[in-house]
Amino acid sequence: MGLFSRFKRAVKANLNDMISRAENPEKMLRQLITEMNEQLIEAKKQVAQAIADEKKLERQMRKNKALSSDWEQKAVLAVKADRDDLAKEALVRKQEYGEYNIQYQKEWEAQHATVEKLKESLRQLQLKIDEAQRKKNLLIARAKRAEAQKKIQQTMGNIAGTSAFDAFDRMASKVEQLELEAEAAEEVGKLGEAANEEDSIERQFEKLESPESSPDKMLEDLKKKMTGLEDKSS
Repeated sequence: MGLFSRFKRAVKANLNDMISRAENPEKMLRQLITEMNEQLIEAKKQVAQAIADEKKLERQMRKNKALSSDWEQKAVLAVKADRDDLAKEALVRKQEYGEYNIQYQKEWEAQHATVEKLKESLRQLQLKIDEAQRKKNLLIARAKRAEAQKKIQQTMGNIAGTSAFDAFDRMASKVEQLELEAEAAEEVGKLGEAANEEDSIERQFEKLESPESSPDKMLEDLKKKMTGLEDKSS
């Protein structure tokens, strides 16, 4: 299982390096998926090589088993031909190939067990990568939302730290003061109009109460005065 131990160490080292240098979460996640798939391809190559070695051992095992059987048949043939010397040689060869067959079988069984474990590990790795692929878009969406919130908070913090808000507040106060002054001026104007109206009414009553000084009145008074003088002279 050293293959996948090395794989995990390599992936972990790459991930730690990428995370420490990460500035763009979306780019990093895509790169991580690419990195995983590259490692998966390499792992598949090594598993394929292990399978090839297994098949080679199996082929050698079967070959030695067949050769052992062939030499046994030759020994039988030699016995039938009254060639015990050849029969002995054939039995020796049969024994040799039989022993090879046993050794290759042990190696094949061990390699077969290793290959099965590697296949299972490879399947698990594929499942992990598939899961990471499915989660990638969700993580990207979450990263974008978090980045947007972070930028908004930074912007608000930067604006709050400037004099723009203070100036805005002062302007709002100034506008409010202008409104109050306009309302006061309007109220004063209304008071003046009321006073003028009251003064006009008073003048009208004064005219009614005071004697008239119109030209007609003065002429009438003059005539009365002249008539009085004439009466005295007569």
